[in-house]
Amino acid sequence: MTTLSTARDAATLTGRILRHWRRRPVSIALGLLFPVLVVLMFGYLFGGAMAVPDGHYMDFFIPGTLAMTMLFGLEGMVVAVTTDTAKGVTERIRAMPVTTPAILAGRSAADLLNATAGLAVMIMTGLLVGWTTHRGLPLTLAGLGLLLWLRIAFTWVGIYLGLLLKTPESAVAVQVLVWPVGFLSSAFVSPDTMPGWLGAISTWNPLSATATAIRELFGNPTWNADGWAVGHSVLLALVWPAVLTAIFLPLAVRRYRDLGR
Repeated sequence: MTTLSTARDAATLTGRILRHWRRRPVSIALGLLFPVLVVLMFGYLFGGAMAVPDGHYMDFFIPGTLAMTMLFGLEGMVVAVTTDTAKGVTERIRAMPVTTPAILAGRSAADLLNATAGLAVMIMTGLLVGWTTHRGLPLTLAGLGLLLWLRIAFTWVGIYLGLLLKTPESAVAVQVLVWPVGFLSSAFVSPDTMPGWLGAISTWNPLSATATAIRELFGNPTWNADGWAVGHSVLLALVWPAVLTAIFLPLAVRRYRDLGR
C-alpha cells in the first residue's frame, strides 16, 4: 500500500474510535474531569503544607499535573486495546486489507486528540485556580508540545501492553506501573524531599523531565536543585519520549502482527 492509502486508512480508523466515544459521552467526560479532581484534592487539601521557593504551590503543581495527565492516558489505552481484543474487534480489523501501521497509527491519533482535549480542560482549570504562564506564547506552546510528545510515547507503551495482556481484567495490573511512576517523580514534590536513592530515581523519571522542562518554559517556579538532569530538563524531555517510542513502537507492531499465532 502507498503512504497515502495508509494515511487514509489511519484516518478512517481514527474516525471509528471517535464515533465510538460519541456513543459513551459520560465515560469520556469522567476521564477528562478526573485530573480536575486531582487538582482540587492535592492542590487545596495538601497544597497548604507545601512551601515552594519563589512562588505559589499552584504554579508549581499545575505543570506537574499536566504531565501526570499524559501518564494517565496509558491506562485508558491499555483498557481500550484489551477491550477490542476481547470483543473480537481486533481480529475483524486484522482480516481487512489494512496495514498494521495504519491500524496502530489510527488508535494513536485518536488518543492524541483525547489528550489535547484533556490538556484544554486542565489549562482552563489551572487558570481558574490562579495558575498562569509567564514567558510568552511561543514558549508556552513549546511546553504543550513537550506534553503531547510525552503522551505519544506513553500511547505506544499502552498499545504494546494492551496487546500483551489481551483482557480488560488483566489491564488492572497496569495501575501497578502507572501510579508508582507518577508519584515517584517531581510532579507534586521535589526529589530533594525524598530519601537519596528515591530522589535519584525520581530525578531521572521521564515524567520528572517533562514536568521540570515545562515549568522552565512556562516560567513557573521549580525547586532549588542542581545536577545535569535538572539543568538539561528540556533536552531530557525530548530524549525520553523518543527512547520510549523507539522501544515500544516496534514492539507493538511486532506483537500485533503475531496475534493469533
